[in-house]
Parts: sequence; C-alpha cells; structure tokens
Amino acid sequence: MLDAAIAAGVGAVQLRDKDLDGRALCARAERLLGRCRRSRVKLIINDRVDVALAVGADGVQLPGDGLPAEAARRLLGAEPAIGCSVHAAAEIARASGADFLVFGPVYDTPSKRAYGPPQGVARLAEVARATPLPVVAVGGVTPARVAELRRAGAAGVAVMGAILDADDPARVVRQFCDALRAQT
Repeated sequence: MLDAAIAAGVGAVQLRDKDLDGRALCARAERLLGRCRRSRVKLIINDRVDVALAVGADGVQLPGDGLPAEAARRLLGAEPAIGCSVHAAAEIARASGADFLVFGPVYDTPSKRAYGPPQGVARLAEVARATPLPVVAVGGVTPARVAELRRAGAAGVAVMGAILDADDPARVVRQFCDALRAQT
C-alpha cells in the first residue's frame, strides 16, 4: 500500500507507531527512509526526535504535549522540518520554532475521537489567520473537502483513514493530489 501511495504522488509519509519500542521504531524508520528517498518523498517521524535524528529523517511531528519545538530544533539542527499539533489559535505560541502546524481534527474521524470533538473549518480558518506558518488540516479529510480546507487557509492536508480504508489507495492519493493542485 505504501509503495502504491508513493507512486501515486504522496508528498510525505509520517511514521506513527506509538506501540513500538525505540529499537523497532528505528529499524522501521530506516527501511521507510530508503523507500522514501528513492522516490523523493519526505519521511516525517511522529513525536520521536531521537528516532528522526538517528535515521536522518526529513522531519518530526510533535504532539501538543510533546517536546517543545525549540528544544527539538536544538537537537535536530536547521534542516529537518518540525511540525507541531495545535487545536486552537491560543496554542500557536507554544509552537515557537516550528516550520508548520498541524490543526485538527477538523471533521469527525475515528482515529482522532480520543483527542476531542471536531474543531471545524471556522476554527481552522482562525488558526490559519493567526500564524504565518503553513497549517496542515487533519481529521476526516477527503478529496471532496480539500477545496473547503484550502479556502479556510490550509496549506495542505494530512490523511490516514481515507487512504488506508480505500479499496484503491493509489486512486485516492491521485484524487487528493488533483484536488490540492486545483486549489493552488
């Protein structure tokens, strides 16, 4: 599935596996990095700055309660991208030092229900207006919703369920890519 998504045009892959220990996560990251580099796709590691640093990943995505972006920058240096999750404009200040923000969940989605109710497009727009950083929308995102998210200020989208649950993941990735290109 990953190779099909990469071949279809996905721009980045995030490794997010909270159940793996550091050694296993690092081994998986090294395998993924090779596949991503061959296709010029960025590899982002969720939360684990140590793993991102160890494998030379393209970036790290920090959760709201994770390591501060400024501390991650001191560890990673200037090159790897740092993203921070936010759920409201009031949380932007704590993302100081980040290169981009991930906002959500915008819509209802099973994978984000534990993190609270959907924030909605209006809150996305509020966050996007409050920062010069690119804001990536996450949570319940579909190709049909991309135009609405871009109008609200999202620079891009992060997707899990729409691709993983698809009968034809490559087709869905192409639909996302087409929808994003149509909005630029």
